[in-house]
Amino acid sequence: MVDSSCAFTGHRPHKFPWRYNEVDERCVALKAALMEQITRLTRAKITDFYSGGADGVDCWAAMIVLELRKKNPALRLHMLLPHEGQADKWSDSAQERYHLILKQADSIEYVSREYYDGCMLDRNHRLVGAAGTLLAVYNGERRGGTAATIRYARKLGRRIIILNPITLEVTEGKVG
Repeated sequence: MVDSSCAFTGHRPHKFPWRYNEVDERCVALKAALMEQITRLTRAKITDFYSGGADGVDCWAAMIVLELRKKNPALRLHMLLPHEGQADKWSDSAQERYHLILKQADSIEYVSREYYDGCMLDRNHRLVGAAGTLLAVYNGERRGGTAATIRYARKLGRRIIILNPITLEVTEGKVG
């Protein structure tokens, strides 16, 4: 199953210049570029997609998979979540999107019922372990969960596709 699967990683909204403003033209362009990459993956026979459900890229990618699934019912969305209540402190609109995604997901798995130090890292390792490809929206910073997830995917020999959120340049396998 790994060859026909892709996991997502990427930054939370506060890491982008537009922050939580999803109508900003840069955010709209990033979502369009993300749609293009996911569509390309489906054309390459990738059918199973794994999202960690974090606010920002994880949820945007999950929504795109759900949209594409309307025309391609072979697509599957698997939510691999760090803990129950992940979205409890998010904005109302972000919580609403998160719960909409969970209702439509093909599977939901929690690393833990309760939050613990390291549950996000454990979630990211499970995401990489489940998929042959990692699609990362990555700004090049060396620290943080997205960078660590890319390094782990490289260590496991996964295919890595990096979408730069500012330039929208797509590269394979390089950590900035």
